[in-house]
Amino acid sequence: MARSLSPRTLRRLMRWWPPYRSAGIRVLDISDDWSGARVMLRLGRFNRNYFGTQFGGSLYSMCDPFFALLVLHRLGPGYVVWDKAAEIDYVSPGRGHVFVEFEVSEDRVSEIRAATADGGRALPWFDCTVAAADGTVVAKVRKQLYVRRKAAAQPSQPGRTRPDS
Repeated sequence: MARSLSPRTLRRLMRWWPPYRSAGIRVLDISDDWSGARVMLRLGRFNRNYFGTQFGGSLYSMCDPFFALLVLHRLGPGYVVWDKAAEIDYVSPGRGHVFVEFEVSEDRVSEIRAATADGGRALPWFDCTVAAADGTVVAKVRKQLYVRRKAAAQPSQPGRTRPDS
C-alpha cells in the first residue's frame, strides 16, 4: 500500500506525522524519481535541549527513514529494505534551523541490484550531513541498510504450516 504513494503524497503525509510534527521536522521535498529528499528541523521549544540548542534525538530523527524510503522506491516492489545500523557524529551545536539533503544515485542503485541478484543481501552505507542555514556542519550521519530481493512464492507442501518449519 505505502509503496504506491507518490513522493508528493508522502511528503504531505509526513508533515502531519506526529513524531515529525511535534519535533519541528518538515519534509521540504522528495524528488519525483525518488533520488533525493530535503528535510528541515526548526529549533523550537519542543526540541531544544538543556543548553538551548537542537536536541540530538531530533537531529537523528530527521535523518532516520529517508535512505530506506528512497532505496525502497528506487528498487521497486521486488525488494526488502530495512534500516540495519546508524552512526551520528555531533560536530557543532545547532543554534537555529538545520537542513539535510539525501541522495541515492543510480550508480548506488545499480550496485545494490548487482549485489542482490543472486538472492544474497546487500548492506550498503549512506552518508548525509546536517547543516545550519549558513553551511555550518552540525552533525554527520551514516545509515546502513539491509537489502535483499524478495523470495519467489514457494508452492505449498502438504503438512507444512510455515515456510521455515
